[in-house]
Amino acid sequence: MISAFTMAGMVVQLLISLFFPIGLLLYLRKKQLFSWKPFGVGVLIFILFSQILEKALHVVMIDASGTSLKWTGSVVWFVVYATLAAGIFEEFGRYVGFKWMLKKQRDYKDGLSFGLGHGGIEAILIGVLGAVNALILAILIHSGAFDHTIASTLPKEQADLLKERIQDTPFIMYVLGGIERVFAISFHIAMSLLVLLGVREQRFVFVIYAILLHALMDVMPALYQAGVVTNIWLVEAVVWIFGMAAFMFTRRIGGKFQD
Repeated sequence: MISAFTMAGMVVQLLISLFFPIGLLLYLRKKQLFSWKPFGVGVLIFILFSQILEKALHVVMIDASGTSLKWTGSVVWFVVYATLAAGIFEEFGRYVGFKWMLKKQRDYKDGLSFGLGHGGIEAILIGVLGAVNALILAILIHSGAFDHTIASTLPKEQADLLKERIQDTPFIMYVLGGIERVFAISFHIAMSLLVLLGVREQRFVFVIYAILLHALMDVMPALYQAGVVTNIWLVEAVVWIFGMAAFMFTRRIGGKFQD
């Protein structure tokens, strides 16, 4: 059985992941710090570079368990690959967006808008759709319909694992999932501004900095995925630290965009 408290956590994750980016968009528009084209390009770049190109490489490189590479069981190589892949695809994607798709829109507000588009669509795909999927499965499990609907289409071990995961995930984990999207959006905005500054000043080294920072932030989540780190609070603490640092960076870098 799935408790109403747990299902409430799923709803909280959904609401945070959906309404935080919408609220931020409205706030930036009110402050005249929003541009639609960079926002749309940010969405497009995330889908193309992260969800299509990066995931295509993962199919080639990562084994079915999702916790190691196909050609080695080394945790070190898995973490190196996972973190650098995320950093390279997403940050180089930002570079492509600003360098060739936004040649006439490279102001501070354009970096903010691009980052919101990039992080906002990620929040929708991970936070919102993840919560909706969990809610549907929880309802099916609660009603007893799971076994003759979802379970009948999957191998027994996979169906049991899926059911167990939904049943055992507590309320707070879903809330953390929503809060994580807030800090992720903050990080995406900061990295978008860093890459944009590199494009404006013709200093590609800023893109390298963004790649390394992105990879560094993903080290702890990659270790958690590999089973080396088991304390989720430690993982979330690292994400929050990067998110807060990104927020402060975003506030302070505005002066660099003044002509």
